[in-house]
Amino acid sequence: MSDCPTPPGQVRPVIDRNRCAAEGDCVRVCPYQVFAIGRLSADQRRALSLTGRIKTFVHRGRQAMTPNADACQACGRCVDACPEDAISLIGFPPG
Repeated sequence: MSDCPTPPGQVRPVIDRNRCAAEGDCVRVCPYQVFAIGRLSADQRRALSLTGRIKTFVHRGRQAMTPNADACQACGRCVDACPEDAISLIGFPPG
């Protein structure tokens, strides 16, 4: 896509687990199928803040995941679409 400034693998979306509410907007807008909605593992749930644990409980443990993060081309549609401001794009490898 012409509005995606970066080749795949140079940028990755990072989800703030304490903010994600599994709305799925990122899944719908991503042209590269980077996102999916899935369940957090017990270890991931334990690492959340109290607010994050409550939010995740309300959403039955579901959150956005990035199973195809290496396909991201930094178009930013996911960042704009997320109602919780839970997604940021970082350079990869980070540094």
